[in-house]
Amino acid sequence: MGKDYYKVLGISRDANEEQIKKSYRKMALKYHPDKNKSAGAEEKFKEIAEAYEVLSDPKKREIYDQYGEEGLKGGGGGGPGGGGSGGPGGYTSYTFHGDPNETFQRFFGTSNPFEAFSFMSNGGSQRMFFSSGGRGHDGFDPMEVDDDPFGGFGVGPMGGMGGGHGPTRMRKEVQDPPITHNLMVSLDEVYRGTTKKMKINRQVIGADSYARREDKVLEIQIRKGWKEGTKITFPKEGDQKPGHIPADIVFVLKDKPHTVFKRDGSNLIYTAKLSLRDALVGCTVQVPTLDQGRTVPIHCQDIIKPTSKKIIRGEGLPLPKQPSQRGNIVVQFDIQFPNGLSAPTKDILRDCLPA
Repeated sequence: MGKDYYKVLGISRDANEEQIKKSYRKMALKYHPDKNKSAGAEEKFKEIAEAYEVLSDPKKREIYDQYGEEGLKGGGGGGPGGGGSGGPGGYTSYTFHGDPNETFQRFFGTSNPFEAFSFMSNGGSQRMFFSSGGRGHDGFDPMEVDDDPFGGFGVGPMGGMGGGHGPTRMRKEVQDPPITHNLMVSLDEVYRGTTKKMKINRQVIGADSYARREDKVLEIQIRKGWKEGTKITFPKEGDQKPGHIPADIVFVLKDKPHTVFKRDGSNLIYTAKLSLRDALVGCTVQVPTLDQGRTVPIHCQDIIKPTSKKIIRGEGLPLPKQPSQRGNIVVQFDIQFPNGLSAPTKDILRDCLPA
């Protein structure tokens, strides 16, 4: 009966090219011998590579679908390659080259399965890595977003399109330096979360080996509470050049100035202006929030000094790691002193105020 390549990859017989790539990508990473030390993983890895080599090639797949493995490899009496002869259209019997690592290298652009996680983009799946600048990721763990909504470009080891079946030159490539852009976000966007779409223009190398310019839209999910300095990296989305690994595109979050608040991590700083009288005799201050139209009252009964602060807990920005929890609003005061006092008023104040 021969091998069932569709069963090896866990796909149906009518699977399209993208489904074949997606299945190979998943299974090759799972069973790579450098990652999977279980018994039989190495043999499984080889079977996966062989199945992908056949099913990803339209001509090989056509012969396999009609005659099976025996016909494809010239081992079946009724097959197109029987007895070593050529098949339909001069097709020569196929023999797997036997090196699954070569298949892996061509597909991912690296033979290291751990590196493959960091920049794989074949088969319509793009991985974006999010981290925060400053203090060792600024408290964030790397996060990945799969299933690129705008399509992925697989960059092979020669700077061309990945997943091909041409010869691979085993030479070291140099990745271009990352390209960094500031991404301005408002406190309201950080408070609620939002989606930003950024258009880039880059050079790509087509299947005909000619370079051209193209526009591409990168979609960025801004998560609640993200701090200024957070970096969003799109691996290898820069210009494609022969012999070079395209640069990573990096967006760095920057806070837009806010008309009411200043930001301190997940806390919001609000400055309330008080008259000298209110500061001395007490008052109620309506403190705004990022919920449009909603204020929180604070009652000031004691004397408010210029250094006084009030804390409204849980009304700040979402915490990056626990967005269901929020920071605080810190209220500080700006005491408005009068420009001058009349003589009678001064006399009254001398009588009323302690020495």
